[in-house]
Amino acid sequence: MDAKLLLEGINDLVEKKGISKDDVLTSLKEAIIKAYAKEIGDAGDARIDLVITDDTFDLQITKTVVKDEDVDVDYLDIALSEAKKLKKGVKVGDEIAVSIPLNVLTRVSTNVVKSVLKQKLGEAEKRALFEQYKDRMDEMVTGTVENSDERGGITVKLGHSSVYLSKKDLIGDEKFADNESIRMYVDNVSTNEKGPSIKLSRSCEGFVKRLFEEEIQDIANGTVIIKNIVRAAGIRSKVAVYTNNINVDCVSSCIGSNGHAIKRIVDQLGHNLRDKEKIDIIRYSKTDGLYIIDALRPAVALKVALTKTADDKNKAVVIIADDTMSIALGRKGSNARLASKLTGYVLDIHEESELATNEELQNLDFKTADDFALIEKERVRAENYERYLAQIKSTELASENKEVKGEKENVPSFSVDTSFGVEKNKPQQILDEDLIDEVEEVKEEKVVETPVAEEKAPEVVAPTTEVKTTTTLESLEAQLESSKKKESSKVVHKTSKRPHNITEEEQPNEEVKHEKKVVPQMDIYTKEELEDLDNELLDDDYDYDDEDIDYDEYDKYYDDDNK
Repeated sequence: MDAKLLLEGINDLVEKKGISKDDVLTSLKEAIIKAYAKEIGDAGDARIDLVITDDTFDLQITKTVVKDEDVDVDYLDIALSEAKKLKKGVKVGDEIAVSIPLNVLTRVSTNVVKSVLKQKLGEAEKRALFEQYKDRMDEMVTGTVENSDERGGITVKLGHSSVYLSKKDLIGDEKFADNESIRMYVDNVSTNEKGPSIKLSRSCEGFVKRLFEEEIQDIANGTVIIKNIVRAAGIRSKVAVYTNNINVDCVSSCIGSNGHAIKRIVDQLGHNLRDKEKIDIIRYSKTDGLYIIDALRPAVALKVALTKTADDKNKAVVIIADDTMSIALGRKGSNARLASKLTGYVLDIHEESELATNEELQNLDFKTADDFALIEKERVRAENYERYLAQIKSTELASENKEVKGEKENVPSFSVDTSFGVEKNKPQQILDEDLIDEVEEVKEEKVVETPVAEEKAPEVVAPTTEVKTTTTLESLEAQLESSKKKESSKVVHKTSKRPHNITEEEQPNEEVKHEKKVVPQMDIYTKEELEDLDNELLDDDYDYDDEDIDYDEYDKYYDDDNK
Protein backbone atom coordinates (compact mmCIF):
# COMPACT_ATOMS: atom_id res chain seq x y z
CA MET A 1 0.00 0.00 0.00
CA ASP A 2 1.40 3.35 -1.04
CA ALA A 3 1.17 5.64 1.97
CA LYS A 4 1.69 8.76 -0.14
CA LEU A 5 -1.24 7.97 -2.42
CA LEU A 6 -3.36 7.16 0.61
CA LEU A 7 -2.60 10.52 2.20
CA GLU A 8 -3.49 12.32 -1.04
CA GLY A 9 -6.84 10.53 -1.08
CA ILE A 10 -7.42 11.57 2.52
CA ASN A 11 -6.81 15.22 1.63
CA ASP A 12 -9.35 15.03 -1.21
CA LEU A 13 -11.86 13.45 1.14
CA VAL A 14 -11.38 16.22 3.70
CA GLU A 15 -12.06 18.89 1.07
CA LYS A 16 -15.08 17.09 -0.38
CA LYS A 17 -16.83 16.18 2.87
CA GLY A 18 -15.91 19.27 4.81
CA ILE A 19 -14.71 17.30 7.82
CA SER A 20 -11.40 17.67 9.65
CA LYS A 21 -8.31 15.73 8.64
CA ASP A 22 -7.89 14.47 12.20
CA ASP A 23 -11.33 12.89 12.04
CA VAL A 24 -10.44 11.15 8.78
CA LEU A 25 -7.10 9.86 10.10
CA THR A 26 -8.71 8.69 13.31
CA SER A 27 -11.37 6.83 11.30
CA LEU A 28 -8.69 5.26 9.07
CA LYS A 29 -6.64 4.20 12.06
CA GLU A 30 -9.61 2.48 13.69
CA ALA A 31 -10.50 0.74 10.40
CA ILE A 32 -6.99 -0.68 9.79
CA ILE A 33 -6.54 -1.80 13.39
CA LYS A 34 -9.88 -3.56 13.33
CA ALA A 35 -9.08 -5.22 9.98
CA TYR A 36 -5.65 -6.48 11.12
CA ALA A 37 -7.06 -7.78 14.41
CA LYS A 38 -9.55 -9.80 12.40
CA GLU A 39 -6.69 -10.99 10.14
CA ILE A 40 -4.66 -12.45 13.03
CA GLY A 41 -7.66 -13.84 14.89
CA ASP A 42 -7.36 -11.46 17.80
CA ALA A 43 -9.56 -12.34 20.76
CA GLY A 44 -9.50 -8.76 21.99
CA ASP A 45 -6.21 -8.64 23.90
CA ALA A 46 -3.79 -7.79 21.07
CA ARG A 47 -2.02 -4.43 21.38
CA ILE A 48 -2.18 -3.01 17.87
CA ASP A 49 -1.40 0.57 16.86
CA LEU A 50 -1.03 2.57 13.65
CA VAL A 51 1.55 5.34 13.66
CA ILE A 52 0.87 7.91 10.94
CA THR A 53 3.42 10.52 9.88
CA ASP A 54 3.38 13.02 7.03
CA ASP A 55 4.24 10.40 4.42
CA THR A 56 4.20 7.01 6.14
CA PHE A 57 1.88 4.56 7.83
CA ASP A 58 3.48 2.29 10.40
CA LEU A 59 1.28 -0.55 11.66
CA GLN A 60 2.71 -1.89 14.91
CA ILE A 61 1.87 -4.64 17.36
CA THR A 62 3.41 -4.75 20.83
CA LYS A 63 4.66 -8.17 22.05
CA THR A 64 6.31 -9.54 25.21
CA VAL A 65 9.84 -11.12 24.93
CA VAL A 66 9.88 -14.72 26.16
CA LYS A 67 12.24 -17.67 25.86
CA ASP A 68 12.17 -19.38 22.51
CA GLU A 69 10.47 -22.45 23.95
CA ASP A 70 7.92 -20.41 25.86
CA VAL A 71 6.20 -18.74 22.85
CA ASP A 72 2.48 -19.43 23.29
CA VAL A 73 0.40 -16.87 21.32
CA ASP A 74 2.13 -15.46 18.29
CA TYR A 75 0.51 -11.98 18.37
CA LEU A 76 1.23 -11.63 22.10
CA ASP A 77 4.70 -13.24 22.51
CA ILE A 78 7.99 -13.02 20.62
CA ALA A 79 10.97 -15.34 20.99
CA LEU A 80 14.11 -13.84 22.53
CA SER A 81 16.14 -14.78 19.44
CA GLU A 82 13.72 -12.91 17.17
CA ALA A 83 13.60 -9.91 19.47
CA LYS A 84 17.39 -9.55 19.46
CA LYS A 85 17.31 -9.21 15.67
CA LEU A 86 15.01 -6.22 16.04
CA LYS A 87 16.58 -4.57 19.04
CA LYS A 88 19.94 -5.07 20.71
CA GLY A 89 20.18 -5.63 24.43
CA VAL A 90 16.67 -6.90 24.78
CA LYS A 91 15.99 -9.52 27.45
CA VAL A 92 13.18 -11.77 28.60
CA GLY A 93 10.24 -9.86 29.98
CA ASP A 94 10.76 -6.74 27.88
CA GLU A 95 8.09 -5.43 25.54
CA ILE A 96 8.90 -4.62 21.96
CA ALA A 97 6.89 -2.98 19.11
CA VAL A 98 6.98 -5.00 15.93
CA SER A 99 6.15 -3.25 12.63
CA ILE A 100 3.74 -4.98 10.27
CA PRO A 101 3.69 -4.17 6.54
CA LEU A 102 0.25 -3.15 5.30
CA ASN A 103 0.45 -5.50 2.35
CA VAL A 104 -0.09 -8.39 4.74
CA LEU A 105 -3.78 -7.41 4.72
CA THR A 106 -5.78 -9.72 2.50
CA ARG A 107 -8.64 -8.71 0.24
CA VAL A 108 -11.09 -9.63 3.01
CA SER A 109 -9.30 -7.34 5.44
CA THR A 110 -9.26 -4.59 2.84
CA ASN A 111 -13.04 -4.78 2.53
CA VAL A 112 -13.26 -4.58 6.30
CA VAL A 113 -11.13 -1.42 6.20
CA LYS A 114 -13.42 0.07 3.55
CA SER A 115 -16.59 -0.75 5.49
CA VAL A 116 -15.30 0.54 8.82
CA LEU A 117 -13.83 3.65 7.22
CA LYS A 118 -17.14 4.46 5.58
CA GLN A 119 -18.94 4.09 8.88
CA LYS A 120 -16.44 6.24 10.76
CA LEU A 121 -16.45 8.89 8.08
CA GLY A 122 -20.24 8.98 8.21
CA GLU A 123 -20.11 9.61 11.94
CA ALA A 124 -17.54 12.38 11.46
CA GLU A 125 -19.72 13.89 8.76
CA LYS A 126 -22.71 13.93 11.10
CA ARG A 127 -20.67 15.62 13.80
CA ALA A 128 -19.59 18.31 11.34
CA LEU A 129 -23.18 18.78 10.17
CA PHE A 130 -24.36 18.95 13.77
CA GLU A 131 -21.87 21.69 14.60
CA GLN A 132 -22.93 23.62 11.51
CA TYR A 133 -26.70 23.46 12.09
CA LYS A 134 -27.10 23.09 15.86
CA ASP A 135 -27.93 26.81 16.10
CA ARG A 136 -30.22 26.85 13.05
CA MET A 137 -33.17 24.96 14.50
CA ASP A 138 -36.56 25.99 13.01
CA GLU A 139 -34.95 27.67 10.02
CA MET A 140 -35.20 27.13 6.28
CA VAL A 141 -32.18 25.80 4.37
CA THR A 142 -31.57 25.23 0.68
CA GLY A 143 -29.84 22.21 -0.81
CA THR A 144 -29.29 20.47 -4.12
CA VAL A 145 -30.86 17.13 -5.04
CA GLU A 146 -28.19 14.50 -5.73
CA ASN A 147 -30.38 11.55 -6.63
CA SER A 148 -33.71 9.83 -6.02
CA ASP A 149 -34.45 6.25 -5.11
CA GLU A 150 -37.25 3.84 -5.96
CA ARG A 151 -38.87 4.31 -2.57
CA GLY A 152 -39.61 7.98 -3.31
CA GLY A 153 -36.86 9.39 -1.10
CA ILE A 154 -34.12 11.76 -2.21
CA THR A 155 -30.53 12.48 -1.21
CA VAL A 156 -29.78 16.17 -0.85
CA LYS A 157 -26.36 17.77 -0.80
CA LEU A 158 -26.23 20.32 1.98
CA GLY A 159 -22.92 22.14 1.93
CA HIS A 160 -20.16 19.53 2.12
CA SER A 161 -22.51 16.89 3.52
CA SER A 162 -25.45 14.88 2.26
CA VAL A 163 -28.78 14.25 3.96
CA TYR A 164 -31.56 11.87 3.11
CA LEU A 165 -35.27 12.81 2.93
CA SER A 166 -37.72 9.94 2.95
CA LYS A 167 -41.04 10.05 1.09
CA LYS A 168 -42.89 11.05 4.27
CA ASP A 169 -40.61 14.09 4.61
CA LEU A 170 -41.75 15.33 1.19
CA ILE A 171 -45.08 16.97 0.26
CA GLY A 172 -47.43 14.41 -1.23
CA ASP A 173 -46.09 12.85 -4.43
CA GLU A 174 -43.76 15.67 -5.38
CA LYS A 175 -40.74 14.71 -7.51
CA PHE A 176 -37.37 16.38 -7.92
CA ALA A 177 -34.82 15.97 -10.66
CA ASP A 178 -31.07 15.64 -10.03
CA ASN A 179 -29.22 18.92 -9.40
CA GLU A 180 -32.54 20.69 -8.72
CA SER A 181 -32.71 23.17 -5.85
CA ILE A 182 -34.89 22.29 -2.86
CA ARG A 183 -35.95 24.17 0.27
CA MET A 184 -36.21 22.31 3.57
CA TYR A 185 -37.07 23.04 7.18
CA VAL A 186 -34.63 22.16 9.99
CA ASP A 187 -37.08 20.19 12.11
CA ASN A 188 -34.65 18.79 14.66
CA VAL A 189 -30.94 18.81 15.50
CA SER A 190 -29.97 16.47 18.32
CA THR A 191 -27.46 13.95 19.58
CA ASN A 192 -28.06 10.59 21.23
CA GLU A 193 -26.37 7.26 21.82
CA LYS A 194 -26.21 6.75 18.04
CA GLY A 195 -24.46 10.07 17.57
CA PRO A 196 -25.50 13.47 16.22
CA SER A 197 -28.49 13.67 13.88
CA ILE A 198 -30.24 16.33 11.82
CA LYS A 199 -33.78 16.00 10.54
CA LEU A 200 -34.91 18.03 7.55
CA SER A 201 -38.49 18.06 6.30
CA ARG A 202 -40.95 19.70 3.92
CA SER A 203 -44.05 17.98 5.29
CA CYS A 204 -44.01 19.26 8.87
CA GLU A 205 -46.03 22.20 10.23
CA GLY A 206 -42.86 24.23 10.73
CA PHE A 207 -42.34 24.42 6.95
CA VAL A 208 -45.70 26.19 6.53
CA LYS A 209 -45.06 28.43 9.53
CA ARG A 210 -41.79 29.68 8.05
CA LEU A 211 -43.44 30.39 4.71
CA PHE A 212 -46.07 32.53 6.47
CA GLU A 213 -43.36 34.44 8.33
CA GLU A 214 -41.49 35.10 5.08
CA GLU A 215 -44.45 36.15 2.96
CA ILE A 216 -46.73 38.04 5.41
CA GLN A 217 -45.41 41.26 6.89
CA ASP A 218 -47.86 41.42 9.83
CA ILE A 219 -46.66 38.02 11.02
CA ALA A 220 -43.00 38.90 10.54
CA ASN A 221 -43.31 42.04 12.70
CA GLY A 222 -45.44 40.35 15.38
CA THR A 223 -48.72 42.18 14.74
CA VAL A 224 -50.42 38.88 13.84
CA ILE A 225 -49.44 35.76 15.79
CA ILE A 226 -49.74 32.14 14.66
CA LYS A 227 -51.45 30.28 17.50
CA ASN A 228 -51.36 26.79 16.00
CA ILE A 229 -50.90 24.88 12.74
CA VAL A 230 -52.15 21.42 11.81
CA ARG A 231 -51.36 19.82 8.50
CA ALA A 232 -51.98 16.89 6.18
CA ALA A 233 -49.07 17.51 3.80
CA GLY A 234 -50.17 17.79 0.18
CA ILE A 235 -53.90 17.91 1.10
CA ARG A 236 -54.80 20.66 3.57
CA SER A 237 -53.38 22.86 6.31
CA LYS A 238 -55.26 24.87 8.95
CA VAL A 239 -53.55 27.90 10.45
CA ALA A 240 -55.04 29.57 13.56
CA VAL A 241 -54.06 33.23 13.93
CA TYR A 242 -54.95 36.10 16.26
CA THR A 243 -53.93 39.67 17.05
CA ASN A 244 -54.15 42.07 19.97
CA ASN A 245 -54.44 45.06 17.64
CA ILE A 246 -58.13 45.98 17.27
CA ASN A 247 -57.34 47.85 14.06
CA VAL A 248 -55.99 44.76 12.27
CA ASP A 249 -58.00 41.91 10.75
CA CYS A 250 -55.68 38.94 11.27
CA VAL A 251 -57.38 36.75 8.63
CA SER A 252 -57.33 39.41 5.93
CA SER A 253 -53.69 40.17 6.68
CA CYS A 254 -52.76 36.55 6.00
CA ILE A 255 -54.75 36.37 2.78
CA GLY A 256 -53.32 39.62 1.43
CA SER A 257 -54.61 41.97 -1.23
CA ASN A 258 -56.58 39.96 -3.81
CA GLY A 259 -55.21 36.79 -2.18
CA HIS A 260 -51.67 37.34 -3.47
CA ALA A 261 -49.96 36.58 -0.15
CA ILE A 262 -51.63 33.21 0.39
CA LYS A 263 -51.14 32.31 -3.26
CA ARG A 264 -47.36 32.77 -2.96
CA ILE A 265 -47.37 30.37 -0.03
CA VAL A 266 -49.53 27.74 -1.76
CA ASP A 267 -47.27 27.79 -4.83
CA GLN A 268 -44.39 26.54 -2.66
CA LEU A 269 -46.35 23.59 -1.26
CA GLY A 270 -45.80 20.66 -3.60
CA HIS A 271 -43.15 20.72 -6.32
CA ASN A 272 -44.59 20.01 -9.77
CA LEU A 273 -47.94 18.94 -8.27
CA ARG A 274 -51.12 19.72 -10.18
CA ASP A 275 -53.37 19.79 -7.10
CA LYS A 276 -51.82 22.15 -4.61
CA GLU A 277 -52.26 21.90 -0.87
CA LYS A 278 -55.18 23.98 0.46
CA ILE A 279 -54.76 26.35 3.39
CA ASP A 280 -57.56 27.47 5.74
CA ILE A 281 -56.92 30.63 7.79
CA ILE A 282 -58.76 30.28 11.12
CA ARG A 283 -59.43 33.13 13.56
CA TYR A 284 -58.37 31.85 16.97
CA SER A 285 -60.85 32.34 19.82
CA LYS A 286 -60.87 31.40 23.49
CA THR A 287 -64.59 30.72 23.15
CA ASP A 288 -64.47 27.05 22.12
CA GLY A 289 -67.77 27.00 20.25
CA LEU A 290 -66.74 29.92 18.04
CA TYR A 291 -63.32 28.35 17.47
CA ILE A 292 -64.87 25.05 16.38
CA ILE A 293 -67.23 26.76 13.92
CA ASP A 294 -64.30 28.55 12.27
CA ALA A 295 -62.08 25.46 12.31
CA LEU A 296 -64.62 23.41 10.32
CA ARG A 297 -64.59 25.79 7.38
CA PRO A 298 -65.23 25.57 4.46
CA ALA A 299 -68.16 23.62 5.96
CA VAL A 300 -70.81 25.83 7.62
CA ALA A 301 -71.69 24.76 11.17
CA LEU A 302 -75.27 25.78 12.02
CA LYS A 303 -75.23 24.75 15.69
CA VAL A 304 -72.72 23.38 18.17
CA ALA A 305 -73.23 21.67 21.53
CA LEU A 306 -70.24 21.23 23.83
CA THR A 307 -70.23 18.09 25.94
CA LYS A 308 -67.99 15.22 27.16
CA THR A 309 -67.21 11.74 25.92
CA ALA A 310 -67.52 8.60 28.04
CA ASP A 311 -63.82 8.84 28.93
CA ASP A 312 -64.19 12.54 29.87
CA LYS A 313 -62.68 14.03 26.73
CA ASN A 314 -63.97 17.27 25.24
CA LYS A 315 -66.61 16.60 22.62
CA ALA A 316 -68.48 18.89 20.25
CA VAL A 317 -71.67 17.82 18.47
CA VAL A 318 -71.94 19.85 15.27
CA ILE A 319 -75.04 20.35 13.12
CA ILE A 320 -74.42 21.20 9.47
CA ALA A 321 -76.77 21.78 6.55
CA ASP A 322 -78.13 18.79 4.68
CA ASP A 323 -76.03 17.39 1.83
CA THR A 324 -72.84 19.13 3.04
CA MET A 325 -71.26 16.20 4.87
CA SER A 326 -68.64 15.66 2.17
CA ILE A 327 -67.47 19.25 2.56
CA ALA A 328 -67.30 18.92 6.34
CA LEU A 329 -65.26 15.72 6.16
CA GLY A 330 -62.98 16.83 3.31
CA ARG A 331 -60.73 14.69 1.13
CA LYS A 332 -59.80 11.51 2.98
CA GLY A 333 -61.51 13.01 6.05
CA SER A 334 -58.75 15.62 6.34
CA ASN A 335 -61.00 18.63 7.08
CA ALA A 336 -62.79 17.13 10.08
CA ARG A 337 -59.64 15.42 11.34
CA LEU A 338 -57.57 18.60 11.22
CA ALA A 339 -60.37 20.66 12.82
CA SER A 340 -60.49 18.16 15.70
CA LYS A 341 -56.72 18.29 16.11
CA LEU A 342 -56.68 22.08 15.97
CA THR A 343 -59.39 22.63 18.61
CA GLY A 344 -58.69 19.63 20.84
CA TYR A 345 -62.31 18.44 20.61
CA VAL A 346 -63.71 15.15 19.42
CA LEU A 347 -66.10 16.23 16.65
CA ASP A 348 -69.42 14.46 16.10
CA ILE A 349 -70.93 15.88 12.89
CA HIS A 350 -74.62 15.48 11.96
CA GLU A 351 -76.80 16.92 9.24
CA GLU A 352 -79.73 19.15 10.18
CA SER A 353 -82.41 16.63 9.16
CA GLU A 354 -81.26 14.26 11.93
CA LEU A 355 -82.49 16.62 14.64
CA ALA A 356 -86.11 15.68 13.96
CA THR A 357 -85.56 11.95 14.56
CA ASN A 358 -82.64 11.74 16.98
CA GLU A 359 -83.78 12.19 20.57
CA GLU A 360 -80.23 12.23 21.88
CA LEU A 361 -79.49 15.27 19.74
CA GLN A 362 -82.69 16.98 20.83
CA ASN A 363 -81.61 16.82 24.49
CA LEU A 364 -78.37 18.70 23.86
CA ASP A 365 -77.89 22.40 24.48
CA PHE A 366 -77.10 23.74 21.01
CA LYS A 367 -75.89 27.27 20.39
CA THR A 368 -75.54 29.20 17.16
CA ALA A 369 -72.61 31.33 16.03
CA ASP A 370 -74.44 34.45 17.25
CA ASP A 371 -74.86 32.92 20.71
CA PHE A 372 -71.16 32.13 20.93
CA ALA A 373 -70.36 35.64 19.68
CA LEU A 374 -72.24 37.11 22.65
CA ILE A 375 -70.34 34.81 25.01
CA GLU A 376 -67.09 35.96 23.42
CA LYS A 377 -68.08 39.59 23.87
CA GLU A 378 -68.80 39.09 27.56
CA ARG A 379 -65.54 37.22 28.01
CA VAL A 380 -63.56 40.05 26.43
CA ARG A 381 -65.35 42.58 28.62
CA ALA A 382 -64.55 40.57 31.75
CA GLU A 383 -60.90 40.24 30.72
CA ASN A 384 -60.60 43.97 30.16
CA TYR A 385 -62.11 44.64 33.58
CA GLU A 386 -59.71 42.19 35.25
CA ARG A 387 -56.82 43.86 33.44
CA TYR A 388 -58.03 47.24 34.66
CA LEU A 389 -58.18 46.03 38.28
CA ALA A 390 -54.71 44.55 37.96
CA GLN A 391 -53.36 47.90 36.77
CA ILE A 392 -54.94 49.66 39.74
CA LYS A 393 -53.47 47.14 42.18
CA SER A 394 -50.08 47.50 40.54
CA THR A 395 -50.23 51.27 40.87
CA GLU A 396 -51.28 51.03 44.53
CA LEU A 397 -48.50 48.56 45.27
CA ALA A 398 -45.93 50.84 43.65
CA SER A 399 -47.24 53.74 45.71
CA GLU A 400 -46.98 51.72 48.93
CA ASN A 401 -43.43 50.70 48.10
CA LYS A 402 -42.46 54.34 47.59
CA GLU A 403 -44.00 55.28 50.94
CA VAL A 404 -42.07 52.51 52.67
CA LYS A 405 -38.83 53.76 51.11
CA GLY A 406 -39.66 57.32 52.17
CA GLU A 407 -39.94 58.62 48.64
CA LYS A 408 -42.13 61.62 47.95
CA GLU A 409 -44.72 61.26 45.28
CA ASN A 410 -46.01 64.04 43.07
CA VAL A 411 -49.57 64.02 44.34
CA PRO A 412 -51.87 66.45 42.56
CA SER A 413 -53.24 69.18 44.84
CA PHE A 414 -56.97 69.66 45.27
CA SER A 415 -58.82 72.80 46.44
CA VAL A 416 -61.03 72.02 49.44
CA ASP A 417 -64.09 74.06 50.33
CA THR A 418 -63.74 74.82 54.07
CA SER A 419 -66.76 77.08 54.37
CA PHE A 420 -68.95 74.23 55.65
CA GLY A 421 -72.16 75.41 54.05
CA VAL A 422 -71.53 79.19 54.17
CA GLU A 423 -72.95 80.99 51.17
CA LYS A 424 -70.38 82.78 49.07
CA ASN A 425 -70.93 85.72 46.75
CA LYS A 426 -74.68 85.52 47.07
CA PRO A 427 -76.22 88.74 45.71
CA GLN A 428 -78.36 90.84 48.00
CA GLN A 429 -81.97 91.31 47.14
CA ILE A 430 -82.37 94.53 45.16
CA LEU A 431 -85.73 95.91 44.18
CA ASP A 432 -86.50 97.04 40.65
CA GLU A 433 -86.99 100.62 41.87
CA ASP A 434 -83.35 100.74 42.97
CA LEU A 435 -82.02 99.99 39.49
CA ILE A 436 -81.25 103.36 37.98
CA ASP A 437 -79.53 103.91 34.66
CA GLU A 438 -75.83 104.26 35.20
CA VAL A 439 -74.28 107.61 34.39
CA GLU A 440 -70.73 106.87 35.46
CA GLU A 441 -68.91 104.10 37.20
CA VAL A 442 -68.24 104.50 40.85
CA LYS A 443 -65.19 103.34 42.59
CA GLU A 444 -65.18 99.79 43.86
CA GLU A 445 -65.35 99.10 47.52
CA LYS A 446 -64.41 96.00 49.39
CA VAL A 447 -66.54 94.33 51.98
CA VAL A 448 -65.03 91.63 54.17
CA GLU A 449 -67.43 88.77 54.70
CA THR A 450 -67.04 86.55 57.72
CA PRO A 451 -68.36 83.00 57.08
CA VAL A 452 -70.83 81.54 59.52
CA ALA A 453 -69.65 78.15 60.78
CA GLU A 454 -71.97 75.23 61.31
CA GLU A 455 -71.74 72.60 64.00
CA LYS A 456 -68.27 73.21 65.43
CA ALA A 457 -66.70 73.75 62.06
CA PRO A 458 -62.99 74.56 62.14
CA GLU A 459 -62.06 78.20 62.09
CA VAL A 460 -61.36 79.32 58.59
CA VAL A 461 -60.56 82.65 57.04
CA ALA A 462 -63.09 83.40 54.36
CA PRO A 463 -61.77 84.91 51.16
CA THR A 464 -62.08 88.65 50.59
CA THR A 465 -64.90 89.30 48.20
CA GLU A 466 -64.73 92.20 45.78
CA VAL A 467 -68.15 93.85 45.31
CA LYS A 468 -69.15 96.30 42.63
CA THR A 469 -72.07 98.68 42.96
CA THR A 470 -74.23 99.74 40.06
CA THR A 471 -75.92 102.69 41.89
CA THR A 472 -75.25 106.18 40.47
CA LEU A 473 -73.49 108.91 42.43
CA GLU A 474 -76.56 111.15 42.69
CA SER A 475 -78.76 108.33 43.97
CA LEU A 476 -76.23 107.36 46.63
CA GLU A 477 -75.89 110.94 47.87
CA ALA A 478 -79.67 111.31 48.09
CA GLN A 479 -79.93 108.09 50.06
CA LEU A 480 -77.26 109.20 52.51
CA GLU A 481 -78.92 112.60 53.01
CA SER A 482 -82.24 110.95 53.75
CA SER A 483 -80.60 108.65 56.24
CA LYS A 484 -78.97 111.60 57.98
CA LYS A 485 -82.22 113.57 58.35
CA LYS A 486 -83.97 110.55 59.86
CA GLU A 487 -80.93 110.00 62.14
CA SER A 488 -80.90 106.38 61.17
CA SER A 489 -77.89 104.28 61.74
CA LYS A 490 -75.40 104.02 58.96
CA VAL A 491 -75.27 100.60 57.44
CA VAL A 492 -72.80 99.36 54.91
CA HIS A 493 -74.79 96.93 52.86
CA LYS A 494 -73.68 94.26 50.50
CA THR A 495 -74.31 94.50 46.84
CA SER A 496 -74.52 91.73 44.40
CA LYS A 497 -71.33 90.84 42.64
CA ARG A 498 -72.30 91.39 39.00
CA PRO A 499 -70.67 93.07 36.05
CA HIS A 500 -71.58 96.64 35.12
CA ASN A 501 -74.22 97.46 32.52
CA ILE A 502 -76.56 94.59 33.36
CA THR A 503 -80.01 95.47 32.12
CA GLU A 504 -83.14 95.31 34.19
CA GLU A 505 -84.44 92.37 32.14
CA GLU A 506 -81.26 90.32 32.67
CA GLN A 507 -81.07 90.81 36.42
CA PRO A 508 -83.94 88.51 37.51
CA ASN A 509 -82.50 85.61 35.45
CA GLU A 510 -79.03 85.82 36.92
CA GLU A 511 -78.02 82.37 38.27
CA VAL A 512 -76.09 81.95 41.46
CA LYS A 513 -73.67 79.04 41.53
CA HIS A 514 -72.26 77.03 44.44
CA GLU A 515 -75.21 77.77 46.76
CA LYS A 516 -75.21 75.29 49.58
CA LYS A 517 -77.73 76.90 51.97
CA VAL A 518 -80.60 79.29 51.42
CA VAL A 519 -80.31 82.27 53.81
CA PRO A 520 -83.21 84.77 53.93
CA GLN A 521 -82.24 88.26 52.81
CA MET A 522 -83.49 91.58 54.11
CA ASP A 523 -84.36 94.54 51.92
CA ILE A 524 -82.00 97.50 52.09
CA TYR A 525 -84.92 99.95 52.85
CA THR A 526 -88.32 99.44 54.36
CA LYS A 527 -91.42 100.33 52.41
CA GLU A 528 -92.02 103.52 54.51
CA GLU A 529 -88.43 104.67 53.95
CA LEU A 530 -88.77 104.22 50.20
CA GLU A 531 -92.00 106.28 50.17
CA ASP A 532 -90.35 109.08 52.12
CA LEU A 533 -87.39 108.98 49.77
CA ASP A 534 -89.65 109.28 46.71
CA ASN A 535 -91.54 112.22 48.27
CA GLU A 536 -88.34 114.09 49.00
CA LEU A 537 -87.05 113.58 45.46
CA LEU A 538 -90.33 114.81 43.95
CA ASP A 539 -90.73 117.79 46.29
CA ASP A 540 -90.44 121.04 44.27
CA ASP A 541 -89.43 123.02 47.37
CA TYR A 542 -86.48 120.67 47.94
CA ASP A 543 -83.37 122.83 48.06
CA TYR A 544 -80.35 120.88 47.08
CA ASP A 545 -77.36 122.66 48.59
CA ASP A 546 -74.20 120.68 48.37
CA GLU A 547 -72.47 123.17 50.65
CA ASP A 548 -74.37 121.68 53.60
CA ILE A 549 -72.88 118.22 52.88
CA ASP A 550 -69.66 117.19 54.50
CA TYR A 551 -68.03 115.07 51.83
CA ASP A 552 -65.09 114.22 54.00
CA GLU A 553 -67.37 112.04 56.06
CA TYR A 554 -68.14 109.85 53.03
CA ASP A 555 -64.71 109.64 51.48
CA LYS A 556 -64.27 106.17 52.91
CA TYR A 557 -66.85 104.83 50.47
CA TYR A 558 -64.96 106.05 47.41
CA ASP A 559 -61.33 106.23 48.37
CA ASP A 560 -59.39 103.40 46.74
CA ASP A 561 -56.82 103.56 49.53
CA ASN A 562 -59.42 102.13 51.91
CA LYS A 563 -59.86 98.98 49.87
